[in-house]
Amino acid sequence: MYMAAGTTAVGPAPISWVRAAATTRRPFDGRRRRSSWRPESPARGAVGIHSARKVAQGARSTAMAADGEVKNIHTNDSTKTLLKNEALYEYMLNTMVYPRENEHLRELRHITEQHAYGFMLSPPEEEQLLSLLLKVMGARNTIEVGVFTGGSVLAAALAIPDDGRIVAIDVSREYYDLGRPVIEKAGVAHKVDFREGPALGHLDALLADEGNAGAFDFAFVDADKGNYGNYHEQLLRLVRVGGVIAYDNTLWGGSVAMPDDAPLTEKDREVREAIRAFNARIAADTRVEAVQLPVADGITLCRRVV
Repeated sequence: MYMAAGTTAVGPAPISWVRAAATTRRPFDGRRRRSSWRPESPARGAVGIHSARKVAQGARSTAMAADGEVKNIHTNDSTKTLLKNEALYEYMLNTMVYPRENEHLRELRHITEQHAYGFMLSPPEEEQLLSLLLKVMGARNTIEVGVFTGGSVLAAALAIPDDGRIVAIDVSREYYDLGRPVIEKAGVAHKVDFREGPALGHLDALLADEGNAGAFDFAFVDADKGNYGNYHEQLLRLVRVGGVIAYDNTLWGGSVAMPDDAPLTEKDREVREAIRAFNARIAADTRVEAVQLPVADGITLCRRVV
């Protein structure tokens, strides 16, 4: 996912760029996403990172087509994975992910895929990773910055104990309400404390209560990339020493490694630069032990050490 807990509560327009570029998943269990969403049409020669169209089986789309047309990195037509081989990705999904996918997560995934912004949903292998991590940690209290329809929230709710809680923050309740019935059906809605509005304000409100300092085991951030650094400072005070903060989309469709003159769309270039700055910041942050994984669109795990 990409948008959701930014500093301004906005409608669909901003979402078009936050998740505009490289890969979304879904093609391999017989359900193909609609391509109803279209970001602003980039001029030929520019590439949008999160909307690259799929090319021939066995090879990933690149940011720029042979004719120089620029594409968005994430759209409903592209596969959200950094794997270069579609057959390998299909093998992974069909062998290890789909057979073990929780029925409620599957239902919510299929519902979300019908949405114009369905590509914003965290892919199932990423939800699987986060679920396992929460169980290994024995996490009980978590925070989600950026919710969309609630896929990662549901994965977390299914992983934590019955008396656990998730403070889930997003600028839009409308999207969350699409997934809420499934979360209720799964019997875990009582664990979710949804808070609508800009995340910076909600995190400040949590920090205003001294009892919340170091009270959370885990946080997952999948929201406006320009504020990742600000969220990081807030979450380091809310997550306990030994706890983990996970940041999504930290490779932004591979664009972080593209040359500075790569023909990206203006918005993708803006996001790419924000992600690059954030990655450099985390790499130099001695308060955390960090690892960056090429799962989905790139996920960075930060374990708080001080």
